[in-house]
Amino acid sequence: MELPLDFATLRLIWWGLLGVLLIGFALTDGFDLGVGALLPFVARTDEERRMVINTVGATWEGNQVWFILGGGAIFAAWPFVYAVSFSGFYLAMFLVLSALILRPVSFKYRSKRASRAWRSLWDWGLFIGGFVPALVFGVAVGNVLLGAPFRLDADLRSFYEGDLTGLFSPFSLIAGLLSVCMLVLHGAAWLSVKAEAGPVLDRARRFGTIAAVLALILFAVGGLYVAFGGLGYRITGVIDPNGFSNPLRTTVEAAPGAWLDNYSRYPWMMLAPALGFLGASAALLGLWRQSAPLAFGGSSLSAVGIISTVGLSMFPFILPSSVNPQSSLTVWNASSSHLTLFIMLICTLIFLPVVLIYTAWVYRVLWGRSSTAALKTNPDLY
Repeated sequence: MELPLDFATLRLIWWGLLGVLLIGFALTDGFDLGVGALLPFVARTDEERRMVINTVGATWEGNQVWFILGGGAIFAAWPFVYAVSFSGFYLAMFLVLSALILRPVSFKYRSKRASRAWRSLWDWGLFIGGFVPALVFGVAVGNVLLGAPFRLDADLRSFYEGDLTGLFSPFSLIAGLLSVCMLVLHGAAWLSVKAEAGPVLDRARRFGTIAAVLALILFAVGGLYVAFGGLGYRITGVIDPNGFSNPLRTTVEAAPGAWLDNYSRYPWMMLAPALGFLGASAALLGLWRQSAPLAFGGSSLSAVGIISTVGLSMFPFILPSSVNPQSSLTVWNASSSHLTLFIMLICTLIFLPVVLIYTAWVYRVLWGRSSTAALKTNPDLY
């Protein structure tokens, strides 16, 4: 059966779609995580905390669709990546899922009792549900850039040779803290859009300002670490973008500084890190000037730029191996079959616009600022 798109093109499209889904998760559920991480600090009274919770209360469940779509895309389009990452990073994923499970429980149980201690307990549950995933996702990205400690045998069975504590290296912690600051900034920018004027909004702007400055510093430090810290991998053999999927057919070596190779080959890629810096700077300016559109638009562009920088720097690698570079997974050697990618693309072209249209409609219907006055009149609020 002759398909209208060749194997290499489909692999490239699915690599781009995976990036789109990860960015979609950061832009939507990202501000939910940021608001959760900010909750105990920007809101002090019960009314203030309920108002903050209800800035995301109507949409947080729908925003998690992007997380599910991202995981599903990895499973279906990149089965080798799914098998290695979800088994090797099992404890880290368990930590993230535990925190994400704690979040809906905290939303639902918080207002079941009027006890101050009871509500404070669930407020900290929302903090954990926001802070921990943001940190661990960033640490995971840092470890992907460093290379994961796995190897494949001749039968393509994966063996992970690391542990949970080994994930927290200096560079991965920089990446983790950058992720936290990026999403806290995004959460503060969302509060500037959704929260009523008052002390909560003032505190959100202060914390968002700190997060923006730290994000700029950590992004710069991370870039210097990538350039001079001995990170990088390079394919040294012949690349066959249309070849069958077998990671062991690719010749790879560790090459310090190789993550910068793509920027010399394709100068347009410099737009990604530039967008990361410019977006965070615009968000910082928006918070200072009390301009909600500038703050939220800037934080969104910063997230797009930071995530795109990682993907473009690593291309065509998806998950390099630090213990056996020969086992590294790339766009060209770790995908599903040609037919599978084509069928999935057709399904995506049908259903992804439906998700986007429905999401846009929901936000349009639910648009408007959350207020403490509404808490007394609307029984559907948290």
